[in-house]
Amino acid sequence: MSDGKQPKMSSMFGGQGMRGLFDIPMAEVGDCGNADIVVFGAPSATPYESVGAYCARAPDAIRAAFGWPGILEHHDFDLGGKIFLDNTSAVDWGNLAYSDSDFDNNRNVIRNSVKKVLDTGAVPVVIGGDDSIPIPVIQAYGDHGPITVFQLDAHIDWRDEVAGERFGLSSNMRRASEMDWVDNIIRVGARGLGSARPQDYEDALGWGVKFFPMIEIQNSDFDRILAAVPKDSSVFITLDIDAMDPAIVPSVIGPAPGGLNYWQVVNLLTGIANRANVVGFELTELMPAHDIGGQGALVAARVLAIMIGLLSRQRGFEKPVRIAIIFDKPE
Repeated sequence: MSDGKQPKMSSMFGGQGMRGLFDIPMAEVGDCGNADIVVFGAPSATPYESVGAYCARAPDAIRAAFGWPGILEHHDFDLGGKIFLDNTSAVDWGNLAYSDSDFDNNRNVIRNSVKKVLDTGAVPVVIGGDDSIPIPVIQAYGDHGPITVFQLDAHIDWRDEVAGERFGLSSNMRRASEMDWVDNIIRVGARGLGSARPQDYEDALGWGVKFFPMIEIQNSDFDRILAAVPKDSSVFITLDIDAMDPAIVPSVIGPAPGGLNYWQVVNLLTGIANRANVVGFELTELMPAHDIGGQGALVAARVLAIMIGLLSRQRGFEKPVRIAIIFDKPE
């Protein structure tokens, strides 16, 4: 373009820019109204000093990934209809405030925000932020358990501490295992090398974590994974976006070849929604500074659209989307 500006779909179709994620109405933090789903960004919780809050801009990058105006009225071919059923209500709180130094307060703000959503009967959808975010999010379920935690991640996050920090991104599942309301942890996508040492893996196995590493599931139809999800249980899903292959999502700090593709993630989320009650979803670890043409942010936004669409269908007591017919629902 002669003025040097990049063309956008919103400009082509006369859009005025989004309100919240996918044009969801904005609301003040803490105001759930009558919402079924509450979206908010959590830019940072407990970053390691060595890297800082490197994912803090992710919520804004993901919100900006869609340029279509009026997107909630459009047909989504991956969902077989609009993102929301007509009887679904949702709000976007924008991003929670965070501190670069007061990590206790960061965790308190996140935990209290999630608890507020749960106490009103709505479902929280949290956009991180690095992978320390799951710790305060899962802590908020203390009065709303028991829950199964379903983790998609290239790394198992079972370190007790890193450089003396016990609430960082490498420790989230070990901290979750210490919460009385967490009955099960199912983790999908481990591959390559991460921060875990052999003893961390043995500790996780000893606790009872059900592991489905990529080397075992690369050609799977995922029935075995879904069978591990207790039927009709309450499931919290946490997705570290590095669970996906770096060819699809290049914008992560710890890329590992051989990850999940878009349709594998869609089918896993759909299968869980068909089998159990999804009580929360969280996406972390998108690193906008490493993105290529917004590719990672777009994939993250698409995954969020799928999950929010599934939540809408669960809340509307409608069978979650046709994609799920690929599964023989395991008993």
